[in-house]
Amino acid sequence: MDIHRYEKIWIAISLLFIVGLIASVVYGVIGLGVTTTGNSHETINSNDLSNTEFADPGGRWVESDHYVVDVVTRQFLFQPGTQTPIMVPANTTVTFRVASPDVVHGFEVVGTNINVIVVPGQVNRFSTTFDQPNTYGIVCNEYCGAGHQNMQGQLVVVPRSALPPTENTTANQTSNSTQSDRSSRTPLNTVVGGDR
Repeated sequence: MDIHRYEKIWIAISLLFIVGLIASVVYGVIGLGVTTTGNSHETINSNDLSNTEFADPGGRWVESDHYVVDVVTRQFLFQPGTQTPIMVPANTTVTFRVASPDVVHGFEVVGTNINVIVVPGQVNRFSTTFDQPNTYGIVCNEYCGAGHQNMQGQLVVVPRSALPPTENTTANQTSNSTQSDRSSRTPLNTVVGGDR
């Protein structure tokens, strides 16, 4: 069977394209460290966040080297993040827990590899470390309604000394009480540095 010269060229181009796609996925996973958020399967009642950590979203120390931030994404704001920036310490493991009470949202921290889809009733949990103080924008990259284009916020990475662990950090390690977690949260109106 004789294959025409042009067919051989197109077969070669198709195979190179397939190899290129596979190589780009491998490079993304190995070279850039792109990962999924995992399978925690933590769920909440999205109609009633009042009895969860998301009733009072914000940041808190859970260990002397581990900071947790609870974020609520709702039409059309991040809480915290939109009215007040999310404050996190540099050179510390920061775990984000993100939930939505209304519709599907996106939570992307511009300039980083943080990008998750937030589905009502599910809690997205992911950890990262910011090496140095910086300011990042937060955007919703999933269409969520008429005000979607205005859904943006700010994440401010501050020196670790600006958000020191509190005395309650040790108590939080031994008690998983929601009340003790809330008492050690960073006040949302606290802005460290700058001329605000």
